[in-house]
Amino acid sequence: MSDSANRALVPFNIRDLSPYVAGKTIAEVRGEYNPPEISKLASNENRLGCSSNVKREVAKALEVIQDYPDPISRQLREVLAEQNKVDPSNIIIAAGSESIISILCRTFFLNNEEAITADVTFVGFFVQVNIRGVSLKKIPVTKDYRFDLDAMAEAITNRTKMIYIANPNNPTGTYITKSEFSQFMRKVPDDVLVIMDEAYFEYAQEVSDYPHSMDYDYDNVITLRTFSKAYGLAGFRVGYAIASKEIIENMMKTKLTFEPTTPAQAAALAALGDPDFIKKSKKVIEEGKRRLYQFFEEQQVAYVPSIANSVLMILPTEEQAINFMQAMLEKGVILRRTNAFGLSNGIRITVGRKKEMIHFEQSFKKVMENTKILS
Repeated sequence: MSDSANRALVPFNIRDLSPYVAGKTIAEVRGEYNPPEISKLASNENRLGCSSNVKREVAKALEVIQDYPDPISRQLREVLAEQNKVDPSNIIIAAGSESIISILCRTFFLNNEEAITADVTFVGFFVQVNIRGVSLKKIPVTKDYRFDLDAMAEAITNRTKMIYIANPNNPTGTYITKSEFSQFMRKVPDDVLVIMDEAYFEYAQEVSDYPHSMDYDYDNVITLRTFSKAYGLAGFRVGYAIASKEIIENMMKTKLTFEPTTPAQAAALAALGDPDFIKKSKKVIEEGKRRLYQFFEEQQVAYVPSIANSVLMILPTEEQAINFMQAMLEKGVILRRTNAFGLSNGIRITVGRKKEMIHFEQSFKKVMENTKILS
């Protein structure tokens, strides 16, 4: 018998991996509970939908659906390059930010290297790093749920290849400031890649001390952006990264050839051509957050102020978070527990349309009247 007979079929890093579990869909909730009204406030989607331009341009794209997509998304790349004042060779486009993270992990890691991030952040990074079998240091967030950049800098060793920072962070909505980013980068060696995931950039960009990572001249910084949030194209899966030409050239070698799809590329281009939709979306989010903050203060519930399109609600215990989310689900309000993100007693609420937020408030009050969740 050969030595291979004793070898595990599934590598340990995959066997022990906790897969990403998405929030429940509207169809799932209707099938399980059949509530009279459903508000999907779990996945940080744009509850306004997307630009009215998208349907028209996607319909045109379907006329050539028999052909493979442009493998480098040439037209979209050029528009994004002009918008961000970079060369097209500084941009890579793929099927969402998570695909970009996957490309980064398979392009740059060697087996004896490590990554650093926060213990409460986007679970997709945890998954992709573990798939690659890379050691991951999770640095505890601060008491106010922010990245502890000083502790992260101290954790850097000669094995560190990549540092992941979501700014604003998901699921907390918190952010690092301009001065914090500048001080941190002075401590990071040039051969360590710093991933700045700016999935919520459109909501955050006007905050005065928010650092636009594209405004800094660092060859080891990779900026991630997406069309899944403010642009309302989560179902199309389009994300992109902006970095040095050398980094992008090597990422192109490991990218799946034909992503995103032709309709997805068309949808993204159409969305970029409608700035008024983004303005409207940002207004809805700002008004919705103010309303939610006021509601939580009236209800004496702890929350974390956010510059993203969601708000993190903090309950005293994990059990209370589980019970609250389930009770709200039965009333048709789909929320997101943050246990997979590293915070067991948190609930993330996507800011939706006024009708959805009223549904949340009314359901919240009924749940609290009929249970002792917060007692």
